[in-house]
Amino acid sequence: MESRGSEMKKKVVVGMSGGVDSSVAACLLKEQGYEVIGITMQTWEDEERAFVEENGGCCGLEAAEDAGRVARILSIPHYVVNFKKEFREKVVDYFITEYLSGRTPNPCIACNRYVKWESLLRRAMEIGADYIATGHYARVEKLPNGRYAVRNSVTARKDQTYALYNLTQFQLSRTLMPAGDYTKEEIRSIAEKNHLPVAQKRDSQDICFVPDRDYAGFIRRAANKELLENLPKGLPREIPKEGNFVSEDGRVLGTHKGIIHYTVGQRKGLNLSMGHPVFVSELRPKTNEVVISDSDVFRTRLTCSRIQFMGMEDLPKPRRLWAKIRYAHRGEWCEAVRTGEDAISCTFEHPVRAVTPGQAVVFYDGEYVMGGGIIQSGSGLE
Repeated sequence: MESRGSEMKKKVVVGMSGGVDSSVAACLLKEQGYEVIGITMQTWEDEERAFVEENGGCCGLEAAEDAGRVARILSIPHYVVNFKKEFREKVVDYFITEYLSGRTPNPCIACNRYVKWESLLRRAMEIGADYIATGHYARVEKLPNGRYAVRNSVTARKDQTYALYNLTQFQLSRTLMPAGDYTKEEIRSIAEKNHLPVAQKRDSQDICFVPDRDYAGFIRRAANKELLENLPKGLPREIPKEGNFVSEDGRVLGTHKGIIHYTVGQRKGLNLSMGHPVFVSELRPKTNEVVISDSDVFRTRLTCSRIQFMGMEDLPKPRRLWAKIRYAHRGEWCEAVRTGEDAISCTFEHPVRAVTPGQAVVFYDGEYVMGGGIIQSGSGLE
C-alpha cells in the first residue's frame, strides 16, 4: 500500500474544529515540514456558548476561539470561514427531510462529504493549497488497484472510517489524516508536550446543531415552509402530528407523538402498556403510523442505494465483505450483490439488529473501506 507520509512537503489547509484532534493534526503536519494554514468552518450559529464550554463542539464561537489560540501557539495563520449556507443546505435540511420521510439519517456523513471536504477543499485550492487535513481517526492510502481508500485507525475504540465512506477519489487524493496513526491518549500527550490549551478538552458529543438531543423539537423549529413544500411526493406538507401505533397485522395499539420521535429498533419511550417489551419495526410517513413488533428487530438482509464506491471500483459479482450498519455497530460478514444501477443487496451470515432506513451500511475488506450506501429496507426473520 502506498503511504502518504513520504511525499514532498507542500501547503496544507487543516480544518481546525477547536478540539484536540484537529489541533494535534496541525501540530504534527507542521513538524513534518508542511506549510500549514488553519481554517475553522463556521457552520451553525445557534450553539449556546455554555453548552459548548461544558460538552465541546465543532460548530460554534468557542470552537473558533480555541482554534485561534492553538494557531497562535503553533505560529500558523488561522482564518474563520463562513460555511453556514452550505451547512444548512447539505446537512440541516437533509437531516430534517430524512426524518420527515420516516428515515433516521447520519448528518455527520453528509457534513464530511459536502462541507468538511467538498467546500473546504474548494476553498483550499483557491488559495493554492495542495491538501486538506482533519483530525479524524482514520488513514488514507492508495491501494494496489490504484484507488484511494480510508483505512482503520490504529485504535479501534476511536476509529471514524464509517463516517468517511462517502468521500470521492479526488477528495481522498488531496487528504491527509495524521491523527489516524495515534491513539487518543497519544494525541492528548502530544498536545500536552506542545502546550496546546485544548489538550484535555472534552470530545464533542452527538449532533452539534442539536445540543439538547431533542431532535423532534429541533425539526419543529427549523423546518421552514420552503423545505416542507419540497418534500418527496406523497408525504404530508407539514410536521407530523400524533398518529397511531399499529401492530404488524394492522391493529391499533395506541397513539404516538409523531413519527419524528421514533427510529427503528427503539424500545424505550414508547409509553405502550403491552405487558412485555415491544420495539419499533417500521415508520410509515405517508399514513403517519409507527409499526410495533413484539420481538426484537433482527434482520438477515438489507437493500441500499446512493452507492459510493471507494476501495473497489464496482461490484461486478457477489463479494463477501464485512459490513457495519451504524457507527457503533461492531460489524458482520455479508454477501454483497449488485442488484441495479444504484442498488446493492446484502445477506448477513448472522442476523443484525435494527436495520434502519436512512443509516449507512459501510463495506470493509480487512482494514479498508470498499464503499457503502444508504439503507433503504431490511428483511428476513419477520
